[in-house]
Amino acid sequence: MDILINTQHIPAEAHSAQLDASQYTRESILKYEKIYGHGFISTGGLDSTREIVKLLNLESDMQVLDVGSGIGGSAFHMAQAYGVHVHGLDLSHNMLAIAHERLQEINIDSRVTFEFGDILEHTADSVYDVVYSRDAFLHIPEKALLFQTLKRALKPGGLMFFTDYCWGEGTHSAEFLEYVAQRKYDLHTVNDYGKLIEQAGFLEVQAIDKTKLFGDYLELELAKLPNDGSLPEIRKSWQEKLVRNRKGEQGWGWFMGQRGM
Repeated sequence: MDILINTQHIPAEAHSAQLDASQYTRESILKYEKIYGHGFISTGGLDSTREIVKLLNLESDMQVLDVGSGIGGSAFHMAQAYGVHVHGLDLSHNMLAIAHERLQEINIDSRVTFEFGDILEHTADSVYDVVYSRDAFLHIPEKALLFQTLKRALKPGGLMFFTDYCWGEGTHSAEFLEYVAQRKYDLHTVNDYGKLIEQAGFLEVQAIDKTKLFGDYLELELAKLPNDGSLPEIRKSWQEKLVRNRKGEQGWGWFMGQRGM
């Protein structure tokens, strides 16, 4: 199921200003970091990142493109644990400012770089061994162009991996539809996402429904929140997401595909 949204491409700076003024103010990012963990702003934080990155068969000195790299947690983990080079691309100036602050804390500048930019305008051709992204493609309605761009950026035989929020199968409440529209998300079911990846020409496509795991992470993250009444909006948001998840409305998927040789 999809909702109708404006698919006209928004210039990078305009889209950035929109994100930085709404969902990704500096204050909001730092609040999200408190629940996801230091350096992270995606589901499961370091725990999920460790499990996911094990699937990528990373080897020292590989080149990785991290799309929607946020405040850098995944990039730092891949560089430190596997010795790869990671180039992070993000549309939020606020995210990138914090990512550079976190990068200075760990001093691995030679292996991790960050750049402001729109992946749809990226011109890399056969540069990366792995393209990686966490819960970022929901901001991009032009999925066909996105996957063609990512496939071109990969070296022959290279791997694309991403996670993203998804529509659950079946009907959806007015409240969830309003939430998605307000956030301007472009969601797909797990199965439909898999079809889009195949249509882009990727091989060995896997579209794995991780909706239950998403709910499990939400519960773990809620348990981490302090009981002193702080971060009430985070607690409320996570509780609402958990309800939608357990009802089967708000899903989560892990997706993989390989560029042909």
